[in-house]
Amino acid sequence: MDNNVLNLQSIRDDFPILQREIEGRPLIYLDNAATSQTPRQVVEAIEQMYYKYKANVHRGVHTLSQEATDHVELTRERVRQFINTSSTQEVIFTRGTTEGINLVASSFGDMLEGGDEVILTVMEHHSNIVPWQLIGRRKRIRINVVPITDEGALDLDAYDDMFTDNTRFVALAHVSNVLGTVNPVKQMIQIAHRHGVPVLIDGAQAAPHLPVDVQDLDCDFYTFSSHKMYGPVGVGVLYGKKHWLDMMAPYQGGGEMIGNVTFERTTFAELPFKFEAGTPDFVGISALGAAIDYVTSLQLPRIAAHEDALLQAATQGLLDIDGTRIFGTVPGKQAVLSFLVRDISSYDMGVLLDKMGVAVRTGHHCAQPLMARYGVNGMVRASMAVYNTIDEVNRFVDAVRRVASMF
Repeated sequence: MDNNVLNLQSIRDDFPILQREIEGRPLIYLDNAATSQTPRQVVEAIEQMYYKYKANVHRGVHTLSQEATDHVELTRERVRQFINTSSTQEVIFTRGTTEGINLVASSFGDMLEGGDEVILTVMEHHSNIVPWQLIGRRKRIRINVVPITDEGALDLDAYDDMFTDNTRFVALAHVSNVLGTVNPVKQMIQIAHRHGVPVLIDGAQAAPHLPVDVQDLDCDFYTFSSHKMYGPVGVGVLYGKKHWLDMMAPYQGGGEMIGNVTFERTTFAELPFKFEAGTPDFVGISALGAAIDYVTSLQLPRIAAHEDALLQAATQGLLDIDGTRIFGTVPGKQAVLSFLVRDISSYDMGVLLDKMGVAVRTGHHCAQPLMARYGVNGMVRASMAVYNTIDEVNRFVDAVRRVASMF
């Protein structure tokens, strides 16, 4: 067997949910940009933590507590290797990408002042818009927005021109959750750094599909979610350069993040615990380690090649259907395919596809400013993962064609 070819049957066997039927038809799950399915290996890691190692971490001297702590810190080291941070002190566990962004917006935002400016892009998920609006209202901060081309590429000239003496922060998606566009984040980080401005990268759609090296990117913050990369829900990662994390105030207060507490004064724990208040989801964190092991064993370049083949097949199939409009056509995009067929609403298309066993996402995809940019209320989105097959893609296209014929 070619070492560059994935054993899809073996992979699909790891995901029992793929054996389900919907409306009497085999499930075709194409909503992976929202959340991916979970392999047996990750579920078994959760089971083992509950059955053998459940005890509060970082606090107990007894064996179970020490073992649970070891599992959490082993996962922290796995994350460090996975995204190539220089130290585990720079790896903070969160509840997901959204909390990672909120943490930075709140804690870094405390250092901003009225009149300061933050740069976002029009393709951002609401999770990378609303937190900055909240801090902006409190601090009277201005938000500037990078536009995109019709094809879905960011306008880098406009971006470069946005920097002023008041620009203090940039936050942008590595990969668009709607368009699949892989943004030139390394170049954009270099531009920002020339102006002395730090950058946060929303990596929710990138980490499951692309090799991420935060030191090579030289980003100041990078955040992603477990549940989009075959791991458990409610767990995520925020990477931050130690320089900034040392300067930032804690996001939340409580147990674990303290050094010493009196009613007169509190000192804070060392990194990364300064930003991990309360009992963490140590079960989920341990299972995230298993998910990273799973992705690593399949090799991200092989995953990317497989998903690209699915994307190309799906794209060509949809374009053969009269009246199909695909949003996001930049070369090298990820396996996210947002489209509309004539004037069929995304909701109607999604409901009818579900009747045929095909699970897709419909609506505004938590990206309403992007919908406004394209002049639509919503889109249908099919997003692919490592366990999807060409046969599923063909059946998906056939299902879309059948729905189109109904209208």
